[in-house]
Amino acid sequence: MRWWLDWHRDALLLCCEGLSAEQLRERSVPPSNLSLLGLLRHMTLLERIYWRRIFLGDTSIPIPDDDDGADFNAIDDLDPPTVFDEWRTERRFADEILDTTPFDAIGAGGQTVRFWVLKLMNEYARHNGHADLIRETIDGTVGE
Repeated sequence: MRWWLDWHRDALLLCCEGLSAEQLRERSVPPSNLSLLGLLRHMTLLERIYWRRIFLGDTSIPIPDDDDGADFNAIDDLDPPTVFDEWRTERRFADEILDTTPFDAIGAGGQTVRFWVLKLMNEYARHNGHADLIRETIDGTVGE
């Protein structure tokens, strides 16, 4: 199951590979505010919330209001390398948990590691579909 999560994570990176900052910020189609940079920022936030806040119980990690779309808005001034670094940091943090904790271990939020892996796989799979379409719009590249 872990390899499948990694496959989905890597698929998002492939959708972003080789693009300029402007292309990473490019919105899909109006009125959508989706962009590859916004999707990466969103998945960074989910990795952080699911593992640090909910699984480990770190209440210093805020859970933003889902209705404000902050992950996808205000991306024009973001530095893409910083967004990628933040995503890699959260992925490494989660991987440390996955490398040292059994899948049936229950976290502070009352769910197992397996639950959060499946939840993240679902999120990545859903958003990778969006990412594929955005990338195809940018330069014609299509995913698997």
